[in-house]
Amino acid sequence: MEVGRRSAMEYSNTKVGKPLKMKVKFVDDEKDVVEASDALPLPLYITNAVFFALFFSVVYFLLTSWREKIRTNTPLHIINLSEIVAILAFVASFIYLLGFFGIDFVQSLILQPSNDIWAADDDEEEIIIKEDARKVPCGQALDFSITKMAPIASPEPAPKVAPKVFEEKAMIETPPPTEEDEGIIKAVVAGTIPSYSLETKLGDCKRAASIRREALQRVTGKSLEGLPLEGFDYESILGQCCEMPVGYITIPVGIAGPLMLNGREFSVPMATTEGCLVASTNRGCKAINLSGGASSVLLKDGMTRAPVVRFNSAKRAAELKFFMEDPENYETISMVFNKSSRFGRLQTVKCAVAGKNLYMRFTCSTGDAMGMNMVSKGVQNVLDFLQNDFPDMDVIGISGNYCSDKKPAAVNWIEGRGKSVVCEAVIKGDIVSKVLKTNVAALVELNMLKNLTGSAIAGALGGFNAHASNIVSAVYLATGQDPAQNIESSHCITMMEAINDGKDLHVSVTMPSIEVGTVGGGTQLASQSACLNLLGVKGANREAPGTNARQLASVVAGSVLAGELSLMSAIAAGQLVKSHMKYNRSNKDVTAVASA
Repeated sequence: MEVGRRSAMEYSNTKVGKPLKMKVKFVDDEKDVVEASDALPLPLYITNAVFFALFFSVVYFLLTSWREKIRTNTPLHIINLSEIVAILAFVASFIYLLGFFGIDFVQSLILQPSNDIWAADDDEEEIIIKEDARKVPCGQALDFSITKMAPIASPEPAPKVAPKVFEEKAMIETPPPTEEDEGIIKAVVAGTIPSYSLETKLGDCKRAASIRREALQRVTGKSLEGLPLEGFDYESILGQCCEMPVGYITIPVGIAGPLMLNGREFSVPMATTEGCLVASTNRGCKAINLSGGASSVLLKDGMTRAPVVRFNSAKRAAELKFFMEDPENYETISMVFNKSSRFGRLQTVKCAVAGKNLYMRFTCSTGDAMGMNMVSKGVQNVLDFLQNDFPDMDVIGISGNYCSDKKPAAVNWIEGRGKSVVCEAVIKGDIVSKVLKTNVAALVELNMLKNLTGSAIAGALGGFNAHASNIVSAVYLATGQDPAQNIESSHCITMMEAINDGKDLHVSVTMPSIEVGTVGGGTQLASQSACLNLLGVKGANREAPGTNARQLASVVAGSVLAGELSLMSAIAAGQLVKSHMKYNRSNKDVTAVASA
């Protein structure tokens, strides 16, 4: 084919390397490549045009002839010489066209995807999303255990066997690229094959990640040796979690607890690289458990989305505001909104006018999903409906930041977003002194001066706490939540009060915008799914939709309560620096190292 020849010349000029086993032929020498199409008496495109014209001409002739026979009641099996010639021409042209165009099409349906699809149009790619079919968490099958060494009987140095065994098992070397992969890598480096299209064209996500990784190292000249590649299911993130992967990050997961919350015990997974965080939260869980546990209450449950629309005048913007907030119109608007999902149910619409612009903050329930996509689809349905009665409405954006997502905002602090939860516990005085190593009066005073007064002086927005964001981030990473939503989810006010004549401590955290889900996004990944399973909230609750997500929000609030209690106690007792030096710093004698 002429196209094949031009492609061959282009690839050979870019010095891609050895053939990729594609239809495109890579010319490594100056000899001409003989193709089957060279035997045709005419150029290939003219031959194709002739057979196309012949095929449709004889089809038209035969149909016209048969229609005339039907009209005159002539039997169809009686044919003349011209019809015989037309039938033969039809069969010949059909065989040619089938042989030319049909074989590759049939093979593409039966055989595995081959590298000839590199010639396909990149603009017509379709991402193939495959469900995570693994039965065990990612990397569970890998053995990272360290071989136990026999007791050392003498002061003589033992042979370094254990470290070697650990390195052999933990460090999985990536095999060198095959001859075919090497050609693709060179094509990616040369820019003739887009890196983003590797998964679609190869049909193998792991292989695509390996090729992209090697190409990146060659382009940048930087090594990715410490970034793991093996041991991860790249099929599970295709089209939903991460694009153009080259590896994955390993974050240690620690367990705090058990945390006694609403009469149940929870072992809380926390993914973090900050030393002392899990240990501190664990101490807070211990103090709560020994005092009878904590209790939580869900105040609100609704995700928000706020589009911005514009009119020619402020009067028209106000008219739509009154229309949206009129109780008589709620049923109609709710019916239009709820068509988008069987779980998304409209709760409220709150509007704000800024000149000619109108911001409409929709709030809806979202089941066990975090729900951003769900509420966005419902909002789009309402906007389309409103165009009928307000044709002069100009939709500027589906999100106008009145939502407000992934940004500190007073509207979330006041109105709430996602799950609004308050969690409390009464810590007995002897537990405060024995476990937390401080006293009730010191904690109450520190909380007032630090979390309340100090935050007010700093102009904090929802940050009237010690370190709620630490615990929220760690739990979010472990359970597959959106880490960026840690911003509004960490809105928290910590309250401490002496009760029972100053003997005991009442502590609470109020968190108005915890945004979590147990389905969708990163929750379907094996490692994160395992952590959700540990908490008993994996997937959707089919009996009572939304129960798992609400339970997870309560666990987040309870964990924050434990973390706040422990950190405030450490500060009150003057142990903060000491504990961080123990758990978050090296124990090496710096002066001895310097003198050496």
